[in-house]
Amino acid sequence: MAGRPREFDREAALQRAMLLFWEQGYEGTSMSALVEALGIASARIYAAFGSKQALFREAVALYESGEGGFADYALAQADLRSAIRGMLDDAISTYTQSGRPGGCLVVSAASSTSPDGVEVQQWLCEHRRQRTQSIIDRLQCGQESGELGEDVDVQALGDFYATFLHGISIQARDGVTPERLRQSVEVALGLLPTRPPSPEQTPDPAGP
Repeated sequence: MAGRPREFDREAALQRAMLLFWEQGYEGTSMSALVEALGIASARIYAAFGSKQALFREAVALYESGEGGFADYALAQADLRSAIRGMLDDAISTYTQSGRPGGCLVVSAASSTSPDGVEVQQWLCEHRRQRTQSIIDRLQCGQESGELGEDVDVQALGDFYATFLHGISIQARDGVTPERLRQSVEVALGLLPTRPPSPEQTPDPAGP
């Protein structure tokens, strides 16, 4: 005997849950708020997703596979400066877009204090560490290709750009305009060192 069909669209419910978590954070999103947003009883939510924490993890995965996945695409660009600029510019576009909560879901949902929330907080922290490492890895590739000098501390530089990226989320959440954020990106890009000219490219001061 075939099972009864679901009475709701699971993907649509997950999308609504993602937006609610993005707006209110993990700790700030109550089960009653999820019931109202998803339009189904709490028992159906548990049956479909297992728990609030499991639903949140799925919501973050949905976010990172869509709007929140911009950094991976940007960092894949061949030119290092274009990759870093693209990541920061796309962050501004994503975090300030109309019809969406401000900031980044992974950053803004991180405030947790309850025993259940501590595990979520640690999980989100690991996501942010992975993003930091991906930036460091991209800078390392740039150093290996000669786009950065050998004396550049790619870990310190990567930590800076990760801090700046997460700061964009907070500023966007606070209502700082895209124009101001893009001006700050120009400052941040000014700290990205270029490769010193090679000896054969440096003019002979004695002349011909």
